Amino acid sequence: MLHLFLDDRPWFRPKSRGYGTGLPIAWQGWLMLALHIALITGIAVLLRERPMLMTIFVILAGLAPLPLYRARTEGGWRWR
Repeated sequence: MLHLFLDDRPWFRPKSRGYGTGLPIAWQGWLMLALHIALITGIAVLLRERPMLMTIFVILAGLAPLPLYRARTEGGWRWR
């Protein structure tokens, strides 16, 4: 099962315009996107009573996986 995550095939297409990652093209990309959304949502729900702490953790959770998104984008990130 681990070999499914260790292959070198891209999980995302690049954006057609601008900089960054577009939509997923592999199931691993869809899984990663779903987990990323679930993480941010979970943090927001758990820390809703502490808005300052929630904001900090949501920003960190939003930025943390960006290197993996970049590494798994077909052709990498560049301005288009």
